[in-house]
Amino acid sequence: MIRYRPPSPKSSPYVTAAGYDGLRAELDDLWTRRREVVVHVTAAAAEGDRSENAEYIYRKKQLRELDRRIRYLQKRLPELQVIDAVPEDADKIFFGADVTLNDEAGHELRHRLVGADEIEPEKSWISIDSPMARALLGHTRDDEIRVVTPSGAVSYWVVDVRYRLGSDATGSK
Repeated sequence: MIRYRPPSPKSSPYVTAAGYDGLRAELDDLWTRRREVVVHVTAAAAEGDRSENAEYIYRKKQLRELDRRIRYLQKRLPELQVIDAVPEDADKIFFGADVTLNDEAGHELRHRLVGADEIEPEKSWISIDSPMARALLGHTRDDEIRVVTPSGAVSYWVVDVRYRLGSDATGSK
């Protein structure tokens, strides 16, 4: 039986300057950690029978995980486009925008539209490729947005749009 899984769609190549710097720092850190793990693998391999050596098996697994992430970052970093400027029309929602929304019940939501490699749900940083971000793109303050969720369509109203890209943060009036 063949289990073909089509490749996942490529995420947008956009990233903030801080996000790019963070990914470069992560890659440098991974190379440092990899050198340490190789030393441990070599020492564990010298102990004898590798099939029953828990230290060797653990370190080889750790090495595979590091190598996987290093390969990903080495392929991803050259194709990323750093967006480090506020768009000409700072009242419209584009990449890097901090957006304040109100839902139908009057609850306030805040999201920041960032690249797929720098999302942080605890900070409400969402991917530019997410359904919410796609619905927000191009809209301005006081626009109504409809987002289709698994539980049905939800309406939001844009309360504020701000940008903090580049060296100085600007926002809407």
